[in-house]
Amino acid sequence: EFTVEEGKLWLLQTRVGKRTSLAEWVIAYDMVQEGLIDEATAVRDRLTAGKLDELFKPIIQAELKDAKEPVAKGLNASPGAAVGKAVFTADDAHEWAEKGEKVILVRRETNPDDYHGMVASQGILTSAGGTNSHAAVVARGEGIPAVCGAESIRIDRKAKKLSVKGTEVKEGDWLTIDGTDGTVYAEELETEPSVLEAAILGESEARRSKLWKAYERFMKVADKQRRLRVRANADTPEQSRNARERGAQGIGLCRTEHMFLGEERAAAVRQMILADNEADEQKAYDVLEPLQKQDFLGIFEAMDGLPVTVRLLDPPLHEFLPDHTELSVEVALAEARVVKLKKKELEEKKELLAKVDELREANPMLGLRGVRLGIFKPGLYAMQVRAIADAAAELKQKGKDPRPEIMIPLVVTAEELQQMREELEPVVERILRDAGVDLHVEFGTMIELPRAAVCAGEIAEHADFFSFGTNDLSQTAFGFSRDDIGGFLGLYEERKLLPANPFATIDEPGVGRLMDIAVNEGRAANGNLHLGICGEHGGDPESVVFCDRIGLDYVSCSPFRVPVARLASAQAVMGEATTSSR
Repeated sequence: EFTVEEGKLWLLQTRVGKRTSLAEWVIAYDMVQEGLIDEATAVRDRLTAGKLDELFKPIIQAELKDAKEPVAKGLNASPGAAVGKAVFTADDAHEWAEKGEKVILVRRETNPDDYHGMVASQGILTSAGGTNSHAAVVARGEGIPAVCGAESIRIDRKAKKLSVKGTEVKEGDWLTIDGTDGTVYAEELETEPSVLEAAILGESEARRSKLWKAYERFMKVADKQRRLRVRANADTPEQSRNARERGAQGIGLCRTEHMFLGEERAAAVRQMILADNEADEQKAYDVLEPLQKQDFLGIFEAMDGLPVTVRLLDPPLHEFLPDHTELSVEVALAEARVVKLKKKELEEKKELLAKVDELREANPMLGLRGVRLGIFKPGLYAMQVRAIADAAAELKQKGKDPRPEIMIPLVVTAEELQQMREELEPVVERILRDAGVDLHVEFGTMIELPRAAVCAGEIAEHADFFSFGTNDLSQTAFGFSRDDIGGFLGLYEERKLLPANPFATIDEPGVGRLMDIAVNEGRAANGNLHLGICGEHGGDPESVVFCDRIGLDYVSCSPFRVPVARLASAQAVMGEATTSSR
């Protein structure tokens, strides 16, 4: 606001001009071109790292976004807009997609068995779960828009429909979701494609756009300025290549549990779980090992010359078996002869149910998983390490440069890590010796439990690296379930009981302090220790600034958030904006 008095201009009041992410980049580029600001000022002051990933996603057309009223709101689990027909099972999502239909997968929550349907969908909508639920993590990793924890939605899986606020959406009805702000619309809305995504994929017209020119120019400046390296969380060769195209400098977390999906693998995993003697268990490992090796060959090749941190199997075994309730009902119906099953089939299902009963835990998150699983079934981790070492040795023989790092998860005592290294390092040494190659393979752990953080000095004596698993570290520090926090998070934020969602931004006074203790004590005990973060916080700009401040060596995040982390890392070094407010 201004006035002119006696020929003199007076500025009465100013406000920060709100700009879209697109406008930020284009305006900054134009100002640099016109000589009004330099490149460093543009990167430090004019660009918002937290809004960058929006530029890589389709969005709902602006006029429709303003005019339409959402029927529900959940958590913005994975950014971008998606439009498709509602389906209520992963199998249906896969089948409809194969026929050319665009679908939105609607579930209460997802599990590893749903993966094939999730990656076939345009978007994912769940009525339960949080921003670090299975649905959210898979969606971000695959670049699929997702809204999770939309609790006002009632899903009738048998009838294949959902209801919310008097609106009913049946299978085949149109849905639109916006994973950037968590809104859900019971209709088909038009979207606008991403110019940056098209440019990354090599589309020539998109690469001639001003936005792409701005992106290339400013990201080069950011990469020169930053201290932190940026890796990606990637589980497949395709994800690894995608991450590298977006500027990733390695893989900070490769989750091997995703490699146990698929019919052949699932059958072998089930055989391993059900085996009641070492011979039967080994038969399962013999099936899984060559399949795992092929996975690692593809990932190491895609990341040639860059580090790849492979996390050995972490989830509890029951996650690879049928749901207890569903299996119990199936057996009960067969025994009551409501459903006809052959005698042999019924006996097999009863045997399976007995094993599911045996493996059930009151709190599986704190049960038989991670390093405890490796101790309980030593053949499992040995098989995985053989596959890793064998794949790396084969590529080394071909003149490639694989750089594997083996992560043992959920360690809480120094003795756990020490004993696992004593068991697993000879496996690596034997394979490398037989292959006649010289290859450096590191062993480390994920710091994801409070005890591990405060005892980091002891653990560091047996580790080459630490990687902070801030998803689980936040859960165990707060006593919050990341899958259920959506039910009260809004109220907590409204009443200022939490400054922010601790699963989106690192809680510096609590979780951050645990990390700082681990960094200082770990490095004091082991001067060669390198440290990173592989929780989803690695792609959150505020958390990246904190990671830079406490001296981590790298952050790791979803491939699609790598550019965000690159920009945020640069701004962490460059400091606060001085000529404008981001």
